[in-house]
Amino acid sequence: MTAPTTIHQAAPPHQPAAPDQPSGPAPGAAGSAAPCGPRPCWSADPYTDALRSGHGPLFLRRTDGWLLPLDVERWCASADAADLSVLRLCEGSVLDVGCGPGRLVAALAGLGSRALGIDVSQEAVTRTVGLGATALCRSVFEALPGEGRWGSVLLLDGNIGIGGRPGALLDRCGELLAPGGLLLAEAAPVDVDERVEVRIDDGRGAGEPVGQPFPWARVGARALLRYAAHAGWSRAAQWESGGRSFLALRRSRTAPPAVRTASHSAEAAKSPTVSHSQCSA
Repeated sequence: MTAPTTIHQAAPPHQPAAPDQPSGPAPGAAGSAAPCGPRPCWSADPYTDALRSGHGPLFLRRTDGWLLPLDVERWCASADAADLSVLRLCEGSVLDVGCGPGRLVAALAGLGSRALGIDVSQEAVTRTVGLGATALCRSVFEALPGEGRWGSVLLLDGNIGIGGRPGALLDRCGELLAPGGLLLAEAAPVDVDERVEVRIDDGRGAGEPVGQPFPWARVGARALLRYAAHAGWSRAAQWESGGRSFLALRRSRTAPPAVRTASHSAEAAKSPTVSHSQCSA
């Protein structure tokens, strides 16, 4: 079932509307979030339970058994100094891809920026709305408000891994941004370029990992710059803060648009690979 297109906004709204965003509250009760369609991975119970409790343990488990820890406590806290080093560079209206429990969207609202978070997790959208921010229950590969007019797009907390194909995700972000727009991405803090299959795991050893395996990627700064150069992006800035690695990328105004076939778009919209997590490297 396809997720609804309703944008969920707290009432009264704490920020101006993002591009193509309704100026009034979403249909239904103020501050409520319409249900997402079923998602085979990030709607799994361990992820929902972790967001509700505000803490882990929570991991992505590779097929070889290696566990990648997910920093649930940081996602559920307020934006920290490293986050703010990114948010202060944002230009124009901001789209947070994989907003999770909403700390970045809420912080942007506090800075006076127009911002919209997107996430496929019902619990993540509900928590974001509860912070007074605005969120849409949708995948980055599905139709979104304001395509081609966003001033900045965020890919933080490991979300460059969404879909397991960093090049395809960079192309999609280029479609969402206005000409000359800014992509702010977080890279893994180590020199890595891997595409793997993972499942969600709570690390408690009580049973098998939840849901079907889905593709994911981990990309360090050097690898991300290679993908970016191939897709027509140039580096505007690069820095580290709080042990995390960030890049600001700007796409050439003359870069050819990515070609997305109807079959590719439909496949991406249905695939668990487009499901968002907040995945820390």
